[in-house]
Order: sequence, then structure tokens, then C-alpha cells
Amino acid sequence: MSLELILFIVFATVAVVSSVLMITRKNAIISALFLVLNFGALSGIYLTLHAQFIAVVQVIVYAGAIMVLFLFVIMLLRPADDKSIFDDNPKLKFLAVSIGIFIFLQIAFIILFGSNIGAIENSGSGTEIGTIQAIGKELYTTYLIPFEAAAFLLLAAAIGSIVLAKKKFN
Repeated sequence: MSLELILFIVFATVAVVSSVLMITRKNAIISALFLVLNFGALSGIYLTLHAQFIAVVQVIVYAGAIMVLFLFVIMLLRPADDKSIFDDNPKLKFLAVSIGIFIFLQIAFIILFGSNIGAIENSGSGTEIGTIQAIGKELYTTYLIPFEAAAFLLLAAAIGSIVLAKKKFN
């Protein structure tokens, strides 16, 4: 076994365990922290797949910005009662478990018998899709005009916000 495979298995195990713990916790803040752990594990999986840029974006955008937003919303809403929806109707628990088993069986069927799918065999090698070099090359060659247009749009928004803030303080 290579180190890359061992790391992939470790990150995948952490991702699965943290997602199960995230779903089963009654406290929303604890669930959000397990979601951060899940995002970190997914970032590790992206690194083992040689998609460095996607891994960094995963950490910065999701584990950073989105989770701060989630935690602020949770703390501002202050859920008074951590009552589960399954407490009122126990039939929903049976329905949820049945749907979970059904989806698990479908995924197991695809893993066991779906290896002869033509789309998977005909796909090109995706080793350079998520790398910083490949994204930079595409941004500055194929998508140069939209990239510069987005840069000017962000520059105009920054100048506009500075002008509005300056008027407010004067």
C-alpha cells in the first residue's frame, strides 16, 4: 500500500465518521463543528487526488467563510428546544431508515456491478484538472477576457464601497 492510498483511506474514514456524527448530534453548534471536520477531511481527499487548488478553496470558502456564517446564524437564532422531528411521529424514523437502507443498497449495487460503464472508461485522465497550474493556464489563455471583466467589476465594487463609506463618515 502506498502512502497516498493510506492517506486517502484515513481521510475518507474521517469524512464518513464526521458526517455521521454531524447528523446524529442534537446540538446544532456541535453539528457545525463536525461539519468543519468533514470539510477538512474532504480537503485532504482533494489533496490526495492532486487537486491542490480545490483543496485550498474547500478550506477557505467552506470551512472558513460558510461555517462562520452558519455559526452566526445558529447563535443568533438560538434554538430553544432541541426537539427531534422523530419525537412527534415515530413513523418518520422508520421511513428515514428505510430510505437510508435503499440508498445504501443502490450505491453498493453501483460499486459492485457498475464497473463496466462506458462513460467511466472513455473519460480522459483528470490528473491535471484541479491543479493550480491548469487553472492558471485556463484563466490566462482561454478565459482571459471574462477574467479581466470580473476583475474590473470587483474593482468597481471596491471603489464604490470606499466612496459610500467615505460619504458616511464625512
